[in-house]
Amino acid sequence: MDLLIYVNYNTPDLVSILVLARVLQEFFVVCTGAQEEEEKAECVPGFQEKVYQVEYSGGFLKDVPLLQVVFDDCAGNEDAEFEVSNPDFLIDKNLNLVPRRDVIDSGDVMFVHGVNVHVDDMAQVTIMGAPSRSPQTLREILGLSDMMPHRSKRALLVPPMFVPENQRAPFPRLIGKVISSDMKEDHIFCLMGRGADQDPKGVFSINRLTGDVAVSRALDREAIAYYHLQVSTTDLSGRLVEGPVDLDVSVIDQNDNRPVFKEPRYSGEVLEGSPTGTTVMTMTAYDADDPNTDNAVLRYIIVRQLPDKPSPNMFYIDPERGDIVTVIAPHQLDRETLPTTQYELEIVAKDMAGSEVGLTGTATATITITDRNDHAPEFTHSLFQASVNEGSTGVVVNLTVDDRDDPATGAWRAIYSIINGDPNQNFEIQTNLDNNEGMLSVVKPLDYESSMFHTLLIKVENEDPLVPDVVYGPSSTATVYITVMDVNEGPVFFPDPLVVIRRENIPVGSFVAMLNASDPDYLQTQSIRFTVLRDPADWLIVNPFKGNVTTRAILDRESPHVHNNQYTALFMATDNGSPPASGTGMLIITLEDENDNAPYVFPSVARVCEDAKDMNVVVIGGRDKDIHPNTDPFKIELGKQPGLEKTWKISRINDTHSQIMLLHSLKKANYNLPLVLTDSGVPPISNNTELKVQVCTCKKNRMDCSRAGSIQTNHLLLLGLVLLSILCKYPFIPPSTTLTCMLNPSYQNAGNSR
Repeated sequence: MDLLIYVNYNTPDLVSILVLARVLQEFFVVCTGAQEEEEKAECVPGFQEKVYQVEYSGGFLKDVPLLQVVFDDCAGNEDAEFEVSNPDFLIDKNLNLVPRRDVIDSGDVMFVHGVNVHVDDMAQVTIMGAPSRSPQTLREILGLSDMMPHRSKRALLVPPMFVPENQRAPFPRLIGKVISSDMKEDHIFCLMGRGADQDPKGVFSINRLTGDVAVSRALDREAIAYYHLQVSTTDLSGRLVEGPVDLDVSVIDQNDNRPVFKEPRYSGEVLEGSPTGTTVMTMTAYDADDPNTDNAVLRYIIVRQLPDKPSPNMFYIDPERGDIVTVIAPHQLDRETLPTTQYELEIVAKDMAGSEVGLTGTATATITITDRNDHAPEFTHSLFQASVNEGSTGVVVNLTVDDRDDPATGAWRAIYSIINGDPNQNFEIQTNLDNNEGMLSVVKPLDYESSMFHTLLIKVENEDPLVPDVVYGPSSTATVYITVMDVNEGPVFFPDPLVVIRRENIPVGSFVAMLNASDPDYLQTQSIRFTVLRDPADWLIVNPFKGNVTTRAILDRESPHVHNNQYTALFMATDNGSPPASGTGMLIITLEDENDNAPYVFPSVARVCEDAKDMNVVVIGGRDKDIHPNTDPFKIELGKQPGLEKTWKISRINDTHSQIMLLHSLKKANYNLPLVLTDSGVPPISNNTELKVQVCTCKKNRMDCSRAGSIQTNHLLLLGLVLLSILCKYPFIPPSTTLTCMLNPSYQNAGNSR
């Protein structure tokens, strides 16, 4: 007996939950007898209900269950795994279908795949009233390739399919079904790709009439873990009807590979007297099974130690990482008293996370106990002294030690540390690798006013630990007295940099900022004077006593000295100490834009063939030194001269560009086209400019503009043309000159083209 529940999905409330609980309670009471009868019937492994429905109501909330699938492998559902075709959903441990996140574009269908060693089955969930997902997401549901062209309608429904490896006969085995909503009697299914009609051929097949997909033999995931096939439908003549659509088949891993160590024998060393937990070496094995399953999750154990004295458990191996560490106490790990200097460990790696059913691999680890440091370093003096000027850094004193161990080894090399007297980490000590001395340095400048003296306690150790019967004595520590010498320090600006915001074009004398500087030598009474150290545009002036900064010139955001709307100036503060000391501080002025720049057109020159069929001359654009909102959209218009509109036309393309077109062809000549370009500032600014148009002779893809006049002319020719143009403007010039002016097309107005 089936119970089909339509869930009106919305945010759950208490009343809805109670009503649903009551309905379920009455249903299960009525169905108790029927269930007992059904339990007596033979169990069929898999999903007990193949089709589920849930109502879509605007989307699904994260972690709120939609429905519960009914799945039974007839063996307790142990190790059953589920996968949902829509990656935004999962099946939880209570067999509930749950969104991983808030989902709106769920699609109208999804598939649930359930598998373990007893069963491999699939169920369908239909989302009632759900809108179709976007084409990209729909391809994810249907398993379609991202390279497939977009289609407005798809008749083939191809869910992803899963096949466990190493399946036993009988074959073929059904693994899934392809559905076509446009299937006709004369249509058949076709399967293509690697594993079908490509090597290895014949692994998968499809029923030409029903769309059932089957596997024909046992698969090996370690050979091929993933098959990418394509399904299509054709008519009986072979003509393609629908598709191809991608069919992805994933091979489910089985534990059929033993762990294998990278090397059969490993070697490592450990120093005698090493602390418990010292890492000796790392054992590494690999498993060819799926790394995303327990089949390839390894655990390491030590099964034997030879010899087993003084303890059979001298070493321990981290079960997950394979790190071998010492367990024996440091005083027992004595090379001179151990029965041997070499120990052999038999290491076993087991998969399935070390469970009893896991497969194993074995390797041998040989560990050698090496000699260690048995002499402690000692300072040559118990007290060292040094002096340093405040504000300075560098080495202040070299500390010397004696060590009877072998030089250039870890048992001889010294490691110095400051164990007391340096709470602010002003000092640092490093080892001179040539003579093993300790170089004590000041790394953070000292302040005489804060502390005139510093007393440091220094400890010296070796790179290698001492053997158990040797300890660091009083001679392994020393005291260092540091005297700080007073130095006149320069004033310090705060904050540095000082950032302010001002509008450009503010009046001269306007207040910009107030500089703040203090003298660290507070034990002395000193005055501070401010000066301008660097002012690239010479815009600023500072009051030497008060520190207030004002303008001495107009601030211009478009100045080349302004970068990213910011102008940077540097100021200096100087005290009256002996000798005087100074400090610098930076002022950054962020300039707000005003509409103070007219737009201009580019390009400024265009060329066109006199017999051109295409009347489009050029695409011009507007530019403006200002920034939004004082720039585009630009308005580009013809000048106000009469007659221009009979020859020229301007068509807007976008906010910044327009198309210049000819309404009829022009003779070969140079033309100056008047334009008016206006920005969008408040108030807007217009610019009356010209576009130089050269009408040239074009033959065989070559443009000849030589007689049309060159924009770059020599000085003599330019002077002659200017004089000629002046003479042409006066009515009393000789008739021959007037005729020459009228016939010269290089001086025709752009509107007088005919």
